[in-house]
Amino acid sequence: MTNSLEAQLLELREEGEKAIAAADTLERLEELRVSYLGKKGQLGALLRSMGQLSAEERPKIGAIANTVKEALQNSLDQQRAALEGAKIQAQLDAETLDVTMPGIYRPQGRVHPLNNIIDKALDIFVGLGYTVATGPEMETDYYNFEALNTPPDHPARDMQDTFYLPDGNLLRTHTSSVQIRYMETEEPPIRVVAPGRVYRRDNVDATHSAVFHQIELLAIDEGLTFTDLKGTIKIFLEAMFGELPIRFRASYFPFTEPSAEVDLQWNGSWLEVMGCGMVDPNVLKAVGYDPEVYTGFAAGFGVERFAMVLHQIDDIRRLYASDLRFLRQF
Repeated sequence: MTNSLEAQLLELREEGEKAIAAADTLERLEELRVSYLGKKGQLGALLRSMGQLSAEERPKIGAIANTVKEALQNSLDQQRAALEGAKIQAQLDAETLDVTMPGIYRPQGRVHPLNNIIDKALDIFVGLGYTVATGPEMETDYYNFEALNTPPDHPARDMQDTFYLPDGNLLRTHTSSVQIRYMETEEPPIRVVAPGRVYRRDNVDATHSAVFHQIELLAIDEGLTFTDLKGTIKIFLEAMFGELPIRFRASYFPFTEPSAEVDLQWNGSWLEVMGCGMVDPNVLKAVGYDPEVYTGFAAGFGVERFAMVLHQIDDIRRLYASDLRFLRQF
């Protein structure tokens, strides 16, 4: 009986190790584990027959059975590790990025010349301590004209052909309305720069557009003078164009007094680039500032004008045509 049981155990070990080594999936390996080492497995069935052995024979068969169990368990562990490693490697192989393959080309965009001017100008003014402010493009008559010392019967309204809307509002003709809104919510001293899109019913040609962009600046404080305005504009224009001669010519704007146009000597001739002036006391009163205490200055320029000068663009309409042949030059 002992020799027969010992032979069966050794045969089970040999058969089991071969079957385990041939298992090609983790599922098949689990089936073999249950078949050989499970509660109702083949090894358990053989051990249950040990009750027929004598007390002297049982230790010997028990030792052989333990050896068989350990051998089968080791075979299972080794094959499981091998199969799991192969599974992971197969997954890695499937997900591996082949760095030798040509990449997918995505054309890089470029900064539009108008955005480039706006970004550069804002960087300069922020460096001078100004805050960037924006406002609605659809405005009321009050913010666009009346609060800027331009009542309904003021002749200066004839200077701006305006897009009026059915509800009495309008498309703003300048970003000066942003200055009024900002002053209504803030107390002096203030330094603010307002970029944005504006609208005027101009006939479109090489130098005019019904939709264009402006940047305006405003400074309010105690004791500001025209000299402060000239110094600020000088620093700004030098940063944009380089150290070139500039001059101030007397002009008129309803919301500044005195007012001036700023010219820049460019390529041997004088070129008008900005308008500016000291804030009119009536504008300060409209927002609740005391003109006996505070003074201020304002200035503004057209972004398209700067872009056309700096990039030598001959027609303003090129800036809006979305022609890639044109835009790729910048």
